Amino acid sequence: MDDDLPRPKGDAASLLAKESLDAYSVDELNERIQQLESEIVRIVAHRDKARAHRVAADALFGKGGDAADGGTVTEKPPTRPGLDRR
Repeated sequence: MDDDLPRPKGDAASLLAKESLDAYSVDELNERIQQLESEIVRIVAHRDKARAHRVAADALFGKGGDAADGGTVTEKPPTRPGLDRR
């Protein structure tokens, strides 16, 4: 999955952190803060949804480990007759 790949170093958050704020007015800075706070709320909601999805998948498939720390697979996946050719 592409979601598992590391993020590029020049992602949007990194670029925002490097941007000079000197040219912005107080009103523009307040607007930017509001937009960033809204983005944080969106990210936290997505993270929580992903975490809940992971916990549900771990419960369904009996995976050992804590979903919050990524857990570890301790068992080999079951083989499927006719599909696993080694």
